[in-house]
Amino acid sequence: MAADKNDNASENDDEIGFDHKFFTSFEDLYFRMTDSGEAVAVLKLASNEAVLSFDGLKREFMLKDDSRDFRMLDRVAEGLQFVRGLRPGDRLPKEVTSREASWEPQDRHRRIAYQRLTMQLVTWLTGNENVISNITELAQVADDPQVKKNVQLAFTEAAEELGLGRERRDEVVQYIESLAHELAYIEALRDTFAEVERIDEKLQALRRLYGADRSMIETVDQVARLSRRAIKLFSDYFDQIDAQTGEILSMLKNIDNQIGYIRQVRDALHCRLLPWEDFIQVWKTVFVVRSDENTNKIRDIYQFLAPRYMQFNDWVLVTRRGTLKAKPIGGQMRW
Repeated sequence: MAADKNDNASENDDEIGFDHKFFTSFEDLYFRMTDSGEAVAVLKLASNEAVLSFDGLKREFMLKDDSRDFRMLDRVAEGLQFVRGLRPGDRLPKEVTSREASWEPQDRHRRIAYQRLTMQLVTWLTGNENVISNITELAQVADDPQVKKNVQLAFTEAAEELGLGRERRDEVVQYIESLAHELAYIEALRDTFAEVERIDEKLQALRRLYGADRSMIETVDQVARLSRRAIKLFSDYFDQIDAQTGEILSMLKNIDNQIGYIRQVRDALHCRLLPWEDFIQVWKTVFVVRSDENTNKIRDIYQFLAPRYMQFNDWVLVTRRGTLKAKPIGGQMRW
């Protein structure tokens, strides 16, 4: 009976650990996600790098569905949506264990989120509720002395409207602070999305620049379309959460549900924006000119965009034609 308790305690631990000796036999073993979204284990074998799918590991070691190692692999696969890589001994990302975030926004994102909410509260008080989207305008309005007075009055009136009573305005302040804490992550992700939009602007310009180049027109045309599809996907997420959080009193009345929704969108955006990080850094230095370097960058980003944003039927046709050729990966074995 004691052994069962120990097994349960270790399985509920947030630290990545396994019973099978395979996982402790290689010092440099780590886990990551492939471009196609498959969780894999990576390890060195002499001068080669072996890439082992989680499904392959489960089959090879005959792991049962209810075994600790089977479940741990599933949790690691879930965690890899939110971080670049994991190793045995690491703790699972908070998104998997507590629904909190495994990363932090900047102070400016917290300030913007708080200002947005308090300005919504003020505009609700005046009977013309709206969301101020321009950050510069938002900062200017929020710093106005009269607006600051109105914010304090809005806290009091909101407490009355929520049935708390004016004397419990501090509870409304706490609600706003809690929501601002969650929405700060959305503001941080909005900044990341702005970088993706800058990449898209360059890709659309390169599409025009290479429009007469027969050797590149098909690739650059596909890249530009896939990029626009990505922009649309992200824009829809931000539009949805802005609409959902556009009525401040409704948010305050259903704060637990709202926080759950914000976290759901936060995680969806984060796991989709995370793979863009390397390209964001690379494309900051890209100028819209015709060059061999830009030709290579266009082809690289096509390899990135196609498996993520190409419609399924088109993807099947491309892979069957062999148009999407894998990059040379010398020294890598796949199991």
